[in-house]
Amino acid sequence: MEGTDVPMAVPTAVPALATEPRFAQRLRAARRRSPAQRLREELRRLLGAGWSGELERDVPHAWQRHGDLVLLSEDSFTAEPWERLGKANRTVPGPARPGPCCPHLPGFRVAGSALWETVAKALGARRVARRGRVMPDGMRSPRVTLLLGQHGWVEHVDNGIRYTFDVTKCMFSPGNITEKLRVASLPCSGEVVVDLYAGIGYFTLPFLVHAGAAFVHACEWNSHAVEALHRSLVLNGVRDRCHIHSGDSRQLHPLPSALVPAASPPLHSVPSCIPSPPLCPQLQLRDVADRVNLGLIPSSEEGWPVACRVLKKATGGVLHIHHNVETRPVPAMPQSAVLLAEQGSPEAASPGGEAQHPAQHSGEETLGARLRPEWQSWAEGTATRIQGLLAELHGRPWRSSVLHIEPVKSYAPHVHHLVLDLECRPVLPV
Repeated sequence: MEGTDVPMAVPTAVPALATEPRFAQRLRAARRRSPAQRLREELRRLLGAGWSGELERDVPHAWQRHGDLVLLSEDSFTAEPWERLGKANRTVPGPARPGPCCPHLPGFRVAGSALWETVAKALGARRVARRGRVMPDGMRSPRVTLLLGQHGWVEHVDNGIRYTFDVTKCMFSPGNITEKLRVASLPCSGEVVVDLYAGIGYFTLPFLVHAGAAFVHACEWNSHAVEALHRSLVLNGVRDRCHIHSGDSRQLHPLPSALVPAASPPLHSVPSCIPSPPLCPQLQLRDVADRVNLGLIPSSEEGWPVACRVLKKATGGVLHIHHNVETRPVPAMPQSAVLLAEQGSPEAASPGGEAQHPAQHSGEETLGARLRPEWQSWAEGTATRIQGLLAELHGRPWRSSVLHIEPVKSYAPHVHHLVLDLECRPVLPV
């Protein structure tokens, strides 16, 4: 009827695929891909007919990310075709034909940094580096090659703390995260701490930022780590509460016999095959510390006399002694026969704030709540040694008490990185 509105059937929903442009569909699909999938697809597109299963097995599934820099593992892209593509010049003479570029296939033109630019694009980075083996120079200097980018300085945030360092000059160990969190939760308010092997500030910064230390003396012999530590202290606003002692902190002058580390390592320890760095002027600290951190592996034993000297002689304090301890493989024992590790100690109280305490540890054998007999034996032997060092240094009796044994990680088969919290106090006259 004229002038009357006639109802019409109108679809209440339009299928999304019918209305979206095709590129939007591809974009949504791309966002659903994992970074590892994107990397393989981009590399397959780059290589075209040169792609093979052998090359795909050489593409990493995991990597470290530091801001806009991706750090690849040392076994990534090691096959000869990858090496050629990564080192290629801007262009290689050959027929100008369309399609992907691949230097190990004859007749292709290539862009010199095509491989690393492709990796960076696929992983959302601007710089790419590849890790090598740690150099045996006593400073754990990395062999890292910068593959794309102008410099290796990065920033990494851990537990609200900003660390900056040059990945081509300094190590960053994500495996120590549980110990960094534990240090952040220690009750250090008002204390003076000496960090004998500070590095880039793994533990110096948690002591200052979260644990509430009043002041930290940070000792470090690697000049590149010293520069990184200085920058990180500034970034976190705690530079005025830290003094950096650059150089080797070990004792140089002749010592009483009890203060000279034994030639043979203590029971169950892992001997060090790493040469010592050149000696620098002796650390000029004495009688200042409420707490000393000895975060050097495989052994911090050379620093024990220094740690004893810097402890406050009137009140003593706590030593955190890092060490790699070997554990003999043994058959599984019933739970009742296994010593249980300490679940808490006076050192485990949290001061609140941002500090976190890990609920459990990670690692191959790490380690449940088990305290291995070899660990206990090493801890007790270390406590006895330290007690003797302190008694001879000060000419009066001292006592040492094992507060806690912390398993940090499995460092190698049957070798564990441990931290001993050792309380050391002078024996007061009756």
